[in-house]
Amino acid sequence: MAERFERHKQAWTSEEIQKLHTLAKKGMALKAIAKALTRSEESVKQRAKADGLNIAKKR
Repeated sequence: MAERFERHKQAWTSEEIQKLHTLAKKGMALKAIAKALTRSEESVKQRAKADGLNIAKKR
Protein backbone atom coordinates (compact mmCIF):
# COMPACT_ATOMS: atom_id res chain seq x y z
CA MET A 1 0.00 0.00 0.00
CA ALA A 2 1.22 3.51 -0.78
CA GLU A 3 2.44 5.76 2.00
CA ARG A 4 -0.17 8.07 3.48
CA PHE A 5 0.64 11.74 3.91
CA GLU A 6 -1.07 13.74 6.64
CA ARG A 7 -0.43 17.00 4.80
CA HIS A 8 -3.10 16.38 2.16
CA LYS A 9 -4.04 19.55 0.26
CA GLN A 10 -2.01 21.86 2.51
CA ALA A 11 -0.46 24.94 0.95
CA TRP A 12 3.27 24.97 0.22
CA THR A 13 5.36 27.13 2.52
CA SER A 14 8.15 29.32 1.17
CA GLU A 15 10.68 27.09 2.96
CA GLU A 16 9.30 23.98 1.24
CA ILE A 17 9.41 25.66 -2.15
CA GLN A 18 13.00 26.75 -1.57
CA LYS A 19 13.96 23.21 -0.50
CA LEU A 20 12.21 21.77 -3.58
CA HIS A 21 14.22 24.08 -5.85
CA THR A 22 17.47 23.18 -4.08
CA LEU A 23 16.88 19.42 -4.23
CA ALA A 24 15.73 19.54 -7.86
CA LYS A 25 18.85 21.48 -8.87
CA LYS A 26 21.01 18.85 -7.11
CA GLY A 27 19.45 16.23 -9.38
CA MET A 28 17.58 14.26 -6.73
CA ALA A 29 14.91 11.82 -7.88
CA LEU A 30 11.21 12.55 -7.46
CA LYS A 31 10.72 9.84 -4.83
CA ALA A 32 13.61 11.15 -2.71
CA ILE A 33 12.37 14.74 -2.93
CA ALA A 34 8.83 13.71 -1.97
CA LYS A 35 10.13 11.84 1.05
CA ALA A 36 12.37 14.74 2.12
CA LEU A 37 9.43 17.14 1.92
CA THR A 38 6.88 14.67 3.34
CA ARG A 39 4.71 15.30 0.29
CA SER A 40 3.28 12.89 -2.25
CA GLU A 41 5.19 12.36 -5.49
CA GLU A 42 2.23 13.78 -7.40
CA SER A 43 2.19 16.93 -5.28
CA VAL A 44 5.93 17.46 -5.79
CA LYS A 45 5.58 16.82 -9.52
CA GLN A 46 2.77 19.37 -9.86
CA ARG A 47 4.61 22.03 -7.86
CA ALA A 48 7.82 21.49 -9.82
CA LYS A 49 5.93 21.80 -13.11
CA ALA A 50 4.24 25.00 -11.91
CA ASP A 51 7.65 26.44 -11.01
CA GLY A 52 9.26 25.27 -14.26
CA LEU A 53 11.64 22.82 -12.56
CA ASN A 54 12.96 19.61 -14.05
CA ILE A 55 12.95 16.60 -11.74
CA ALA A 56 15.45 13.79 -12.38
CA LYS A 57 13.91 10.64 -13.83
CA LYS A 58 16.02 8.31 -11.64
CA ARG A 59 14.39 5.49 -9.72
